[in-house]
Amino acid sequence: MSETTAPVSSTTTTPAGVTADALTGRARGARVALRGVQVLLALFYGIASALPKLIAHPTAVESFDRIGWGSGAMYTIGALELAGAIALLIPVLQSVAAIALSALMVGAFIVQVTAFDGQNAATPLILIAPLALIAWTRRAHNRELLRLLGRR
Repeated sequence: MSETTAPVSSTTTTPAGVTADALTGRARGARVALRGVQVLLALFYGIASALPKLIAHPTAVESFDRIGWGSGAMYTIGALELAGAIALLIPVLQSVAAIALSALMVGAFIVQVTAFDGQNAATPLILIAPLALIAWTRRAHNRELLRLLGRR
């Protein structure tokens, strides 16, 4: 091919005038960004939220004693948060994990409002937003999970 001729491109243009390659790049960027959010949430739930409960950090013990739930509930919630954090990183489980962690955050919101007079009540609500996005965006993996479970 001569230097003056350009290679023929196989890109297509959408009605809005955007090339398919540009959409692919944007979609890839969105997938990478969402994966980054998943990793950050997994780190948050695993380290900042579950770990203090699982090692019975004094602040966690105090909080659970204040609401009257004791150490059993503290360890259970810590284990659920750790399981959710790990599952957020496993493709076939990520949507279900986001839904389960969202349910935990609804409970955390209710506890914050009722037992702690609304102190830090916004935190669970803020965490629900990216979890809902993950659950919705990764929902196609639910079919794969059902297929795997149906194999039994």
